[in-house]
Amino acid sequence: MLAKLFSSAVIGVDAYKIDVEVDVAPGLPVFNIVGLPETSVRESKERVKSAIKNSGYSFPMDRITVNLAPADIKKDGTGFDLPIAIGLLAATGVIPPDLFKIHLLLGELSLDGAVKPVRGALPAAILCKNKAYSGIIVPAVNGAEASVVQDISVFPVSHLSEVVDFLRGMNPITPLKTDIGELFNQTVSETLDFADVAGQEHVKRAIEIAVAGFHNILMIGPPGSGKTMLARRIPSIMPPMTVDEAMDTTKIFSVSGKLGKSEALITRRPFRSPHHTISDAGLIGGGHAPRPGEVSLAHNGVLFLDEFPEFRKNVLEALRQPLEDHQVTIARAAMSISYPSSFMLVGAMNPCPCGFFLDTHKECVCTPFQISKYRSKLSGPLLDRIDIHVEVPSVPHSTLMKRSMEESSQEIRKRVTASREIQLKRFHRSKTVANGRMSTRQITLFCQLDPPSQSLLISAMERLGLSARAYNRILKLSRTIADMDGRAEIAPEHLSEAIQYRCLDRGMGGMAPLS
Repeated sequence: MLAKLFSSAVIGVDAYKIDVEVDVAPGLPVFNIVGLPETSVRESKERVKSAIKNSGYSFPMDRITVNLAPADIKKDGTGFDLPIAIGLLAATGVIPPDLFKIHLLLGELSLDGAVKPVRGALPAAILCKNKAYSGIIVPAVNGAEASVVQDISVFPVSHLSEVVDFLRGMNPITPLKTDIGELFNQTVSETLDFADVAGQEHVKRAIEIAVAGFHNILMIGPPGSGKTMLARRIPSIMPPMTVDEAMDTTKIFSVSGKLGKSEALITRRPFRSPHHTISDAGLIGGGHAPRPGEVSLAHNGVLFLDEFPEFRKNVLEALRQPLEDHQVTIARAAMSISYPSSFMLVGAMNPCPCGFFLDTHKECVCTPFQISKYRSKLSGPLLDRIDIHVEVPSVPHSTLMKRSMEESSQEIRKRVTASREIQLKRFHRSKTVANGRMSTRQITLFCQLDPPSQSLLISAMERLGLSARAYNRILKLSRTIADMDGRAEIAPEHLSEAIQYRCLDRGMGGMAPLS
């Protein structure tokens, strides 16, 4: 007897439908799975066999063939266990063939029949809605993330027998519903606040501008000057996530298996801070079975790279594509996979190997050659993609002792949000959400300069030897500064401030700029 039901698999961050066809025919006992199954899928026959027996059902001693279609795409993961088991029970007459055809099934089986969580439940639920299925049957642990998709029925299950009884009409399961608005209301308040940071007003100003326009920023300063402290507080001043942003970010965490068990939707902007020993695959994504890297896990949030020059050069150069295209493409022989990676890059570095170049308290022991070699680890093309380079000097002891009341993150966030609303109105007819993501055509349209500003920019370009990409970055930054100032036109003071945020192009402390 033949049974056909439906499951899903994930390519990138999107799910696609898989037809699970199970045929039980007379013949020698054999269990074959076809349709380009990977190792985890081929091993499912042992899990399915034990789960069916230990759940109290008879396993057919016949010739069993399972086909996963389309057969020209590799199948990976353990989510096919449950649909294969249900298909076997349907093919042997245990389950009537009418109900399971209107549902999508997803789940891994343990040997005792328990249904274990899988990756990609949220994309599968979105597929279920797009394909107009009545509902989706998922592991209980994945129920919360799947239920954020509205207008479909999500049935969380914990055991194979529970699924069988439900499909036989013997055990109704109440569909799980989640109020997305309530999830946003339950967002935990930020524990890190800019009010904790003493001094560094010009750095706070630079960070506020960077967040307002979603610009990349690099902080250069000696150890203990507060670079990491400032970076970790950046999410506290970022605008709240929209529902679409939350769904896109949650999909990435779902397919990566990094979504918390009690987490239905990521409503706070992610902050990722990988160690400098990370590999290029860990940062960008990849592997035998490709998975999103840190640049994708930071989507719609912050990617913080502390000790920036200590990352391997090939790892840093791999950042070029996501910084420019806001997505990562991983090419394999059989297919090419793309992951979204629209993040705000925040880097921190010392000005020299010992860290005390230009420090007012400690003397630098590095030679000019050592300093030049250290800074040359960051290539010119990479620095061109970073809008703001800002120096972070040591905080005087008197400032630390004084501890005056600093401006809170909440107050800064109000200004950032107001500036972002101006930008959303400007780009309402496009997918652009901030000035830092403007295209070349949008720069030409929205960053027009008056004659004095044009002369200032030309002079800066010639004096600093800036590239065309750096030129566009300065214009984007000027547009953001003007928005924060409530000005429709870019004035010379806005352009001048933007140029000042290119300290590595100017050459810190009289040092020659990077070649």
